[in-house]
Amino acid sequence: MVLIKEESEDVRIEVKQEETEERADQMALKEESQELNEIHHEFITGEKSFSCSQTEKTSRARAEKVANIRYLTCQQCGKSFNRKANLNSHMRIHTGERPYTCPQCGRSFTQKVILNRHMRIHSGEKPFSCKLCGHSFIRKGCLKSHMAIHTGEKPFICNLCGNSFIRKGSLESHMRIHTGEKPFSCHQCGRSFTHKSSFNAHMRIHTGEKPYICPQCGRSFTHKGNLKKHSKVHSGEKPFTCQHCGSGFTHKGNLKKHENIHTGEKPFACGQCGKRFGHKVSLISHVKIHML
Repeated sequence: MVLIKEESEDVRIEVKQEETEERADQMALKEESQELNEIHHEFITGEKSFSCSQTEKTSRARAEKVANIRYLTCQQCGKSFNRKANLNSHMRIHTGERPYTCPQCGRSFTQKVILNRHMRIHSGEKPFSCKLCGHSFIRKGCLKSHMAIHTGEKPFICNLCGNSFIRKGSLESHMRIHTGEKPFSCHQCGRSFTHKSSFNAHMRIHTGEKPYICPQCGRSFTHKGNLKKHSKVHSGEKPFTCQHCGSGFTHKGNLKKHENIHTGEKPFACGQCGKRFGHKVSLISHVKIHML
């Protein structure tokens, strides 16, 4: 707990220092901009406030600052920086360098502040709390997104269908429904997915990984949703109730199958003879007749 507290304080101190440095950089950049304007004015008009050699020294110093600003420009993408440290940090995007490594999981990062933020996953620290419901978050951005649940605000709107979203990422993910884009491809079977979460879940089919374990019986599952459904076996919970007879069911799918008894609906049709069935398992049994 002491380590977590000290690390939390370190993160806050580092962020505060960065904010202080950033304000100082902004002031310095403003002064440099003013000086550049003055140099430009002197160059165009030939006007100088003083004719002494001190003015010439000042002009040379200003010219050196101009050279420094040119030096703090990324030679690969042209982006400019007013601090060498920021330029060096930016260059890691191009070089792929990740010098800050998590000692617990080995994941690497381009910036120390990102590593510190990542460490909260291992420590469990969640310094950003919602004042309305008490829910806590690792990142400030997550808290900001969460607040939209309380306010009802959905600022990100799809210009094709009008659906609105709390997060920009959710809108971007939604847009793939319209574009048909499936950027996440399985290198083992070639299947593509719209969402990264679906891709990650699919990959477990190949790896055999079942990370979701039932704490009561030890049974493991590929998907979190399957574990959640399974847990109802132990709890006895039957949240899905038939409106016709009051029977309760653990899963929504089982309720839907049961309701076919009351409605007479037979949604499963044989592709060879057209005979219909209320349950899929009945259709599968029937199809075997045609295979004889």
